[in-house]
This record gives sequence, structure tokens and C-alpha cells, in this order.
Amino acid sequence: MALTNNDIMKKLRVAHKLTNDDIVKICALVDFRVSKSELGAIFRSENHPKYKNCGDQFLRNFLNGLVIHLRGPMEKNKKESE
Repeated sequence: MALTNNDIMKKLRVAHKLTNDDIVKICALVDFRVSKSELGAIFRSENHPKYKNCGDQFLRNFLNGLVIHLRGPMEKNKKESE
């Protein structure tokens, strides 16, 4: 039994103790807009009529934002700035 993107999002939310507001802010770090209602649909049970599959693009953008949130923005190389 493989994990779905929704399962991964749920596990990351619990592991990092994130609220829906936190997730919206993390997605904003990579210029990816998401609403709280979309998040609610992603975190619902699969049997719920308003359930929504978490797509690869959503998960990818969230993970990129989470890296920035945890590590901070990537520093530029000295060679690039010269």
C-alpha cells in the first residue's frame, strides 16, 4: 500500500505541527497561492464528498516552500554576485 500525496501532506502537517495558516504562508514563500478551503479539501477523508486529491504540483511547491521555511532562503554564491 503506497502513500498518496494527501497522506504525505497529513504526515508533514503533524510532524511539523503546522496549521492551515502556516501552510498558506509556506506556499506563499514560493509564490504558490492556496486557500484554506483547498487545504480543508485535501485533509478530508477520502470518503467525504468534498475530498480533493493533492496533486504533484501542489506537493512539490509545498516541499520547496518548507525547505525555505526551515532553512531560510538560499544564499547566492560569491561568484554570482560579482
